[in-house]
Amino acid sequence: MVGKVEERALSYCFLPHFNTLVKGKLFNGIAWSVIFGQEFFCNAVYLHYAKASVIKDRLPKIVENIKNQGIKELVCLHDECYGTFTSLAPAYGIDIPFKPIHYYEYLYDRLKELKDLIKPLNIKAAYQRNCSARLCPDTDHYLDDIFGLLGVERVKRKYDRESALCCAEIIRMAKGPALADDVQKRNIDDMVKFGAEYCVFNCPACWDSLAHKVVKQGIKPIHMIDLCKLAIGEEQALRLPELVAEV
Repeated sequence: MVGKVEERALSYCFLPHFNTLVKGKLFNGIAWSVIFGQEFFCNAVYLHYAKASVIKDRLPKIVENIKNQGIKELVCLHDECYGTFTSLAPAYGIDIPFKPIHYYEYLYDRLKELKDLIKPLNIKAAYQRNCSARLCPDTDHYLDDIFGLLGVERVKRKYDRESALCCAEIIRMAKGPALADDVQKRNIDDMVKFGAEYCVFNCPACWDSLAHKVVKQGIKPIHMIDLCKLAIGEEQALRLPELVAEV
């Protein structure tokens, strides 16, 4: 699926959640310039299954498909895409003929343009750092930069940054529910212990795994894009039914 693709485009990867999230002032001028689907899917998910060879085999065609759209700059809305183009591709000796941009960098630049609309949120938040962030640790500072603009305190907890715990759904598939439930419990208990009011999600898969569970512990889940929308007075997109009346 493609939108009205221009030289600067958004990559939804293979995650339909972004069709809901990419709305409003944050995406004025780019929202229609979109690629999504199997033809543009980075395939980094196969790292979770120890099948990196699949990525290496498919990546040249994926890159060609993107290049053929005339894209010069690709704003990646998922860490796996950005990490594939900036980390895995160079490791495989695959040239990338466009500039990958992590959406945190995009959001930070856009928020600076919209700074007059920002009303500091003055909240404490835990960050759910997804497993694919290991492919692009250099982007983490943008999270802190954005939190600084929005008036969000990133709580200093045990399971964050280099010590972060994943959402554990791959663990659930590979090792069963006991270990996955233990990882998730330790992660969420850690958020509660250090006083997080919100849990900020980057990866939609993490949201699907953990959002309802953090709600049960009195923490409000919010996607990074929705957090930015909240600060400029726009409606959130990924909202659980039990939170609609509160937020």
